[in-house]
Amino acid sequence: MKKLLIASTALVAAAGMASADITISGHAAAGIYSGLGNKNGIAKTAAATKSASLVTRNTSTGAMTSHLDTAGKKLTSGNTIVSGTDGRDANQAAVAETFSGDGIYSNAGVDFTMTGATDNGISFSASVNIDAGMEVDTGDFELDGADGGTAGLGSVTMSGTFGTLTFDDGGIENLYSDGLTNADVSYATTVGAVSLTVAHDTAAASGSANSISAGYTASGMAFTLTASEASGGTSSSLAVAYALNDTVSLTGETDQAAGAESVQTIGATTTLNGVSVAVSSANNSTWDVDLGYTAGGFALTYGVDETDGWTATATSALGGGATFAAGVDSNDSMYAGVSFAF
Repeated sequence: MKKLLIASTALVAAAGMASADITISGHAAAGIYSGLGNKNGIAKTAAATKSASLVTRNTSTGAMTSHLDTAGKKLTSGNTIVSGTDGRDANQAAVAETFSGDGIYSNAGVDFTMTGATDNGISFSASVNIDAGMEVDTGDFELDGADGGTAGLGSVTMSGTFGTLTFDDGGIENLYSDGLTNADVSYATTVGAVSLTVAHDTAAASGSANSISAGYTASGMAFTLTASEASGGTSSSLAVAYALNDTVSLTGETDQAAGAESVQTIGATTTLNGVSVAVSSANNSTWDVDLGYTAGGFALTYGVDETDGWTATATSALGGGATFAAGVDSNDSMYAGVSFAF
């Protein structure tokens, strides 16, 4: 009888776990760096300020003087922009951009992803990650600094016919601009042919607690509207993309940041035989040209803008989840290293 009871209990437990799953993955990276931008402008060991990339704010008028435009590119000295339009929250203290010295980075992490479903069909998931070591953001040529090596809670989501609810305390990016206040909770759903997402920061001290994004696709055209509360009013952006054919796409956008003049941008991209070209131009005298080439597991990119600022990167898949990556830019910043996925 005891054996039968134990077997029955085990069977019930197994049945209860049938709809749950835990996935464990890992990652690591190591390499060298020199002159990378320090995250949030905070100086690290051997850091020095270069290129006079300084943002200052007049506390009386709220106006900001910057060597960076709304896309984070360098401007000539003396350009003045309205508070909040440089991609930062208007209440965020201005800091000087600083750059690291030479160094070596190495880091590793483990990610735990837990998924399941209730009996009435609601799917849920949660994640926990543990990261340690020196972090480098190769996409932004930025030194993120040392990770504490402690466990961090990712987002918790619930999905069903009602849509998707996401909870992540301070971890959900503002849908209009990642420079504004992060949100704590978001809700995503589809209404007919329109995809809709709303994000809210429950403890926002400034005027950027809510943001929204809506998307609609028809006849090869994709429309995206994003908006957010911001200091001085509401910021909004309307973008459209059109696939002209299999190799050419056209884009257009009008961006109205709170308290600033609207900016209109047009662009085009084309890809043929592994070669890609992307160009864009705006009515505020800014432009970008990006070139790319891919062949097998190898990729090269080069980008330049109106300030003659440029970046060049190279990546190569080494097999077995390993990838080599290297990059240099016009700020004399560089990195080179290998990343691993487990």
